[in-house]
Amino acid sequence: MGVRMRRWCCTSIIAMMMLLGGCASSVVRSEVTVFHEWPGDAGSKAYVFEHSAEQNNDLEYRNYENLVREQLRRLGFTEPAAVAAHLKVKLSYGVRGRDVTVVQSTPPDSFWYNSPLYGHRWRGRGYYGPYYDPVFPLEPSGGVVATTYETYLRQLRVTIAEFKSGKKLYDVTVNSDGTNSSLPAVMPYMVTSAFSVFPGASGVPRVVSLRMQD
Repeated sequence: MGVRMRRWCCTSIIAMMMLLGGCASSVVRSEVTVFHEWPGDAGSKAYVFEHSAEQNNDLEYRNYENLVREQLRRLGFTEPAAVAAHLKVKLSYGVRGRDVTVVQSTPPDSFWYNSPLYGHRWRGRGYYGPYYDPVFPLEPSGGVVATTYETYLRQLRVTIAEFKSGKKLYDVTVNSDGTNSSLPAVMPYMVTSAFSVFPGASGVPRVVSLRMQD
């Protein structure tokens, strides 16, 4: 296999891997970044959700709120009446699309490799074909193909603050890039990623990959 052909094959494989990686919906890969000043002795973990009246009447928002609630319960947080809360939790989310273009080389026409005008380069024997010109060698030319597909940046942000003073204690952002634009489909995995380590290292991004269940 010629050098150009090998290069084209490698480029095609890399491009295909990128496309498959973007299209694969079985794994949700998220970058999680936390900033916190979580006290060593946090004391009470009683909290209440802070949201607007519009959010309270938003079924999608309430669904995501329940996902966060389950993770907080797992970590030992409690949700009593608002008057007994020491903490308040707020969440926001969104998704936006963008086009990604993968450029790859196409293989040269095989005619050139078999043509006597190109010849066989037997370098080991010092033979370059009957029509080889060392100054202006005849080389098979390929082309370039650009493939464009749409990907989506899904984002989740959860903050925990002191109830009375409003001082933030915990702020986590989850960014997940993929071809699935459905937040309901990926949000359970993003929420799990957000609280997979708590409170975690402050200001140190980490990547969490979770396999989606069928």
